[in-house]
Amino acid sequence: MANIQFPQDFVWGTATASYQIEGAYQEDGRGLSIWDTFSHTPGKVFNDDNGDVACDSYHRYEEDVALLKKLGVKAYRFSIAWPRIFPQGTGDVNEKGLEYYRKVVDALLAAGIEPCATLYHWDLPQALQDKGGWDNRETIDAFVNYAEVMFKAFDGKIKQWITFNETWCVSFLSNYIGAHAPGNRDLQLAINVAHHCMVAHGEAVKKFRELGISGEIGTTHNLYWFEPYTTSPEDIEAARRNRAFNNEWFMDPTFKGSYPQFMVDWFKTKGATVPILPGDMETIAQKIDFIGVNYYSGGFGRYKEGEGLFDCEEVQIGFDKTYMDWNVYADGLYKVLSWVHEEYGDTPIYITENGACYEDELTADNRVHDVQRTDYYRKHFIQCHRLIGSGVPLKGYFAWSLLDNFEWAEGYRKRFGIVYTNYETLERHPKISYYFIQDVIGKNGFEV
Repeated sequence: MANIQFPQDFVWGTATASYQIEGAYQEDGRGLSIWDTFSHTPGKVFNDDNGDVACDSYHRYEEDVALLKKLGVKAYRFSIAWPRIFPQGTGDVNEKGLEYYRKVVDALLAAGIEPCATLYHWDLPQALQDKGGWDNRETIDAFVNYAEVMFKAFDGKIKQWITFNETWCVSFLSNYIGAHAPGNRDLQLAINVAHHCMVAHGEAVKKFRELGISGEIGTTHNLYWFEPYTTSPEDIEAARRNRAFNNEWFMDPTFKGSYPQFMVDWFKTKGATVPILPGDMETIAQKIDFIGVNYYSGGFGRYKEGEGLFDCEEVQIGFDKTYMDWNVYADGLYKVLSWVHEEYGDTPIYITENGACYEDELTADNRVHDVQRTDYYRKHFIQCHRLIGSGVPLKGYFAWSLLDNFEWAEGYRKRFGIVYTNYETLERHPKISYYFIQDVIGKNGFEV
């Protein structure tokens, strides 16, 4: 039995997102978001589910904070719903929206939990989408204005800010693949959206510095570890393109102020270019205090002409699968964060999301024996320990997610929570994985 111990200042946390948990979609002046529109469009979400009620955390946040306190976390990552603050995206501030987040933040601080706030976790005000959304550079200005309001309102209370969550999902998943709101399928549009979100991130960081806000600011990218199936040049290049689609396309501008040229060239062969204006790349590459990484999976690929956007076919090599049909590849976490450190330097890293979806059953005694999820966490915690021992500046880990919630296009059938949500009664029931993480946090380590 080996004893795994984490540094004393390691930050244990868990995470959620506004549209997935809050509900109260028409209360206290909240405007509609693109996800309200998308989820209310028949056929876009499994079972035509929507986030109108979700976990009702808008009314039950005190119960959720109590679960966090019992869990023992040092920090809680949540997101702010832009349309609660600016129902039309711009204009007058909705004070009732601000008041809700004040209550949440104060409850967290009273419980001894540091709030980590994400400014954009996909719920763009529909009023801005009606004007072109992230394809319209005016949305950049609207975002910076919104960010400034939040920075000023919570200066000294929120000490860790994340500008964007998973810009790949905001752009390619939502505007090229079309699986998420607003549901477009246009490569050029997706590249435009990605670039404008990155500029908006940089402008928000600049505003944070200008205002002299206390604390730290960074962004979160969802990274995927993808390896070639063989050492053939064709497989190596195909896997490289597929990985860069998630990783380098967003990490390079963030840290190097440039897009990877081999990807720029590839997109050109598909008729798409990046709409860079003078000063954009310098703005994107503003120095950040940390980088958030969301990691769920990885895989292997080989060259196959005409397969997807990158002539790359994923090869199954016997990984266990989650209920999302994602490979369980814990070693990929070690590899991808080692790569981040080697490629982009010593910027502190937080795992801002990591977790697994399985088919959970609530027993008669209100227990959920999610052994697979618990094992998933154990395997990934071991990789975190390896990373720290290898000199990678990994500073914290946020489990996804605190609650079972509205899982975007999958509706309510896919559960990621360490707390079971009964969607009929809205009762919360901690799962076995919750108690495992509670024990790890309490001991700041575990036996393997």
